[in-house]
Amino acid sequence: MTLVSDASNNGGFCLDGSLPAYHLHRGFGAGASNWLLQFEGGGWCNDIQSCLDRAKTKRGSSLYMNKLEDFNGILSNDASLNPDFYNWNRVKLRYCDGGSFSGDAKFDNGTSVLYFRGQKIWEAIILDLLPKGLGKADKVKISLNILRDITLNYTMRTFFENLVSLQGIEKNLDKNCTSFLDNPKLCMFPQYFLNYMTTPFFILNTAYDVYQFHHALVPPSADMNGDWKGCKLSIASCTPQQLDILQGFRGDMLAALRSFFMDSTNGGMFINSCFGHCQSETQETWFSLGSPIIQDKTIAGAVGDWYFSRNISKFIDCAYPCDASCHNIIAQVS
Repeated sequence: MTLVSDASNNGGFCLDGSLPAYHLHRGFGAGASNWLLQFEGGGWCNDIQSCLDRAKTKRGSSLYMNKLEDFNGILSNDASLNPDFYNWNRVKLRYCDGGSFSGDAKFDNGTSVLYFRGQKIWEAIILDLLPKGLGKADKVKISLNILRDITLNYTMRTFFENLVSLQGIEKNLDKNCTSFLDNPKLCMFPQYFLNYMTTPFFILNTAYDVYQFHHALVPPSADMNGDWKGCKLSIASCTPQQLDILQGFRGDMLAALRSFFMDSTNGGMFINSCFGHCQSETQETWFSLGSPIIQDKTIAGAVGDWYFSRNISKFIDCAYPCDASCHNIIAQVS
């Protein structure tokens, strides 16, 4: 793990004031001048108490991070496990700001101090990598791990609006998006800001993302009686009515992506019908025997086809339970 000592020059601190960090595995051979940057995921904090709690963990402080990280999936250096990017310079940017590398604010009440400096963190890491070869890169690929609930409340919308306000994120959101919408905070949501992105991008997500299922579609506040407890632990325990709601959740996601699927000329997508989360960094789902496929195409194959312009790479799976290649890892992501 590399600590970015110069981050203090621009105020790029983790929540607790510790230095931001990244892991770099050098490329070799034909990939030595290419770079892949993976921005680590890990949820958010949207109020002072949750951020204070987070600051005492690896998600808010580099003091608690593992000094060594296994590089799997899209970060693997094994050609048999990561055929298109194995020999690139691969970087994992550690996530410690609680605001998806987006904020620029500070909280200080005389007793506690919190740094909401996600924007400054990634700027500091990029500046640290430029003299190490990123500044002369031939190719650069960036990987990012980022609805109404069952009671018809916008639980996550409220959560993110509070997050944007607390961490001073609004000023860093896309200006074209914020000037167009009546509520500029909505530009934190992909279905709004993706319309304004000019950089080609690939959307990798499950249609039944387990984190969204557990925390956005059926958050604890929407299931006070625990009617969804069994369904959250095992899909086989879901009632027909609950499965209908999950199918509606998938339908809403596909509707939000319809224009991208139909109109984008330089984008790609892989939307499978598995219950899972973060499929690019897990070897079993990225590329291996028995990894998820759509039309005989693995996730790694779809991403590689898109990035290297080998083929049009837009894949949408049929609805659950049609896909027998799914691992359906559900309970572990609660």
